[in-house]
Amino acid sequence: MHKDLKNSSLETVLIHGDRELNMTSAVASPIYQTANFAGDSPEDFFVRSSRPRHPEFYTRYRSPNAAQVEAVLAKLEGAEAALLVGSGMGAITLAVLALVGQGMHIVAQTCHYGGTLTLLRDILPRFGVTATHVDQRDTAAFPAAMRPNTRLVLLESPSNPGMRLTDLHAVADIAHAHGALTVIDGTFATPLNQRPLQFGIDLVVHSATKYFGGHSDLIAGVVLGKSELIEKIWNMHVILGAAIGPLDAWLILRGLRTLSLRVQRHNENAMALAAFLEGHPAVRAVHYPGLKSHPQNELACQQMTGFGGMLSFEVEGGYEGANAVLGRLQLPRIAASLGGVESLVVHPAANFAHYLSEEGCKVAGISPGLIRVSVGLEGSADLIADFAQALSGTHGATATASGSQTAATK
Repeated sequence: MHKDLKNSSLETVLIHGDRELNMTSAVASPIYQTANFAGDSPEDFFVRSSRPRHPEFYTRYRSPNAAQVEAVLAKLEGAEAALLVGSGMGAITLAVLALVGQGMHIVAQTCHYGGTLTLLRDILPRFGVTATHVDQRDTAAFPAAMRPNTRLVLLESPSNPGMRLTDLHAVADIAHAHGALTVIDGTFATPLNQRPLQFGIDLVVHSATKYFGGHSDLIAGVVLGKSELIEKIWNMHVILGAAIGPLDAWLILRGLRTLSLRVQRHNENAMALAAFLEGHPAVRAVHYPGLKSHPQNELACQQMTGFGGMLSFEVEGGYEGANAVLGRLQLPRIAASLGGVESLVVHPAANFAHYLSEEGCKVAGISPGLIRVSVGLEGSADLIADFAQALSGTHGATATASGSQTAATK
């Protein structure tokens, strides 16, 4: 007999939310490393093949491991259903393609993950779909951008890499008043820090590569929302083949068991590092929603329960100054992606240049001296000491590592 998890905490859901789908006595679910499943009879095989999203028919359609992850994430996000796919870009592309078609219009933000911007700019126009981009901080810009053929409003909050926020409740109301659906990329926040469906958003996508997996060892994505929308997206997914393998699904399930503990530590470490950086003389600006100095801190407190493990900051010396700091850091690795146990850093002005022009970088708030940090689970004092020594050689820095750490605790 399985416990009813309806009123359980999110921590309990993460550990037991899929138990009814584990039909074995194994405490850790088996990995169903198979491409297909046999029917017990012709009639049984017909049921498996004709029932949408049957977990034991063909792994491109679904697998038992994917079904377990979907059960946990749907409960965690407060969604009716979830669809696990092979990557975060697979998730957002499937959602968009399933909801728009030729002659339709999308309202999107100026700040989106690079793959999403490329989808909007280079791929969708080939199929007769246009997009208008607005500053997500200006809620009034959304209704001004709506057209009679607008069918989708595409959001990302907090945004990458400037940590800008969107007023989710207000924009959801605007979209619905114009007959459009809303999709948000919630990767940076995770459902433990922000649950967009509670604010009226229709669909949430995540790159499960990041915090859900949590160990930088898999690629996956998920889209969550109402069952009727998820089934519509699943029909597209089966044809386009963005399937996830059983092992990667199993690895996500393993990662989810500790998600609440990890996110709590990510939140704490990021807040501590952001506070330190804000007080350092070589740092021009820090972008982290949890700081009182963030221009949208009040909105963050209204729609987020935690502020996440992502931040960005601008150093003196521009492009060369940022590269110098990156070269002196010892704990964080210079690597793409985010959400793992280890801290990672990138230089957006350099790494995002392949899809953003110099003007596009300015619009997105990407200055030459901007550094993006995925704050990991290391000791916060160790991280602060490392950033202190890396910044000590930057033009304009006068604080010692020990002095800077003291300032960060005030």
